[in-house]
Amino acid sequence: MGKNLNEIATQLKEAKNIINARSASESDVKIQLIYAFNGTGKTRLSKAFRDLIDPKSEEIEDVGLTNKKVIYYNAFTEDLFYWDNDLENDVAPRLKIHPNSFTKWIFEEQGQDANVIENFQYYTDKKLMPQFNAKYTVKTKEEEVTVNAFTEVTFSYQRGNDEYSNNIKISKGEESCFVWSVFYSLLEEIVNVLNVPDESERETNQFDNLEYVFIDDPVSSLDENHLIELAVDLAKILKSSKSNLKFIITTHNPLFYNVLHNEFKKGQYKKYLFKKVNEGEYELINQSNDSPFSYHLYLLSEIEKAIEMEQVKKYHFNFLRNILEKTATFLGYDNWGDLLKKIDDGSAHLYENRIINFSSHSKHSSDEVIDLTDNDKRVLAFLLRKIKEIYNFK
Repeated sequence: MGKNLNEIATQLKEAKNIINARSASESDVKIQLIYAFNGTGKTRLSKAFRDLIDPKSEEIEDVGLTNKKVIYYNAFTEDLFYWDNDLENDVAPRLKIHPNSFTKWIFEEQGQDANVIENFQYYTDKKLMPQFNAKYTVKTKEEEVTVNAFTEVTFSYQRGNDEYSNNIKISKGEESCFVWSVFYSLLEEIVNVLNVPDESERETNQFDNLEYVFIDDPVSSLDENHLIELAVDLAKILKSSKSNLKFIITTHNPLFYNVLHNEFKKGQYKKYLFKKVNEGEYELINQSNDSPFSYHLYLLSEIEKAIEMEQVKKYHFNFLRNILEKTATFLGYDNWGDLLKKIDDGSAHLYENRIINFSSHSKHSSDEVIDLTDNDKRVLAFLLRKIKEIYNFK
């Protein structure tokens, strides 16, 4: 029987580490790392957790940071930013910022714009320059409208001198990275401020009531090198925290998960798998071993369970393709389809086409509606069995 999101949030809140088994003494968990597939409900979990910890709190864009018990980075954080594509003139696209205390504190009160730019360029391109607006007035036929500073961002490429290209619209991945850079600057400031043990000596008391930081998937669209750098940098900040502040990180990216695991190792740290069991029902499975999460083995076990329970769906072919891709990379094959050539009946090409057809444009398990034929299910079971035999999966 699964749990609802409120029960999963409570499980995270009440998580403890055993310090001494003989005396049954416990300590609070400093960092909790969660792996889940996209579409499982990570963003909804972050909201459920916020409502549990701080039920009277509003969204970060509506109220100040003072007295907040939890802040989070997720899809709602990205919604603070939206594009004005300048459709009329098509020359000046700009990323606008909804009025909110989050960016106001970072840019206006703390002057962190230089740090945001530095972090953004570090993870994208040193020549890609964000430029924040100064305060200006727009005159229309009806009225004069004042646009406050730090409410818009334009992007351009540096040409090697003091000149910049015309304003450009950056990619969705670069946009996500920019938003993360804003939050990352806030996170650095929070940790540094709270590391001062005496509240009266802190440069601000806006974070004195803060208990949790919930971070949901900050790595969308990053290449592997920058993803690893981001994971290492994030782990460094979290490990440097000396206050009672606690952190929860969720991700669908196995590399990001494993890098963070290797950075955190032991101590006040727990890691989990977050699974959707049925509609509205979930499991948070504690991963107690000391090894990082083997993503391909997890996919393999999910396919095996689906076959055993006669619950095979289209997306399980996507799981199989993912296993083949990772195995091919590990063994040095140019194409994952080459792995199928060792299957003895000579149908490798047909099998490859079938996997491609079922795994292309596949849906998350939560959205899956297409049933497979009995023959399709037999093919999946056969391929999985042969791959395990040939390539010695344990």
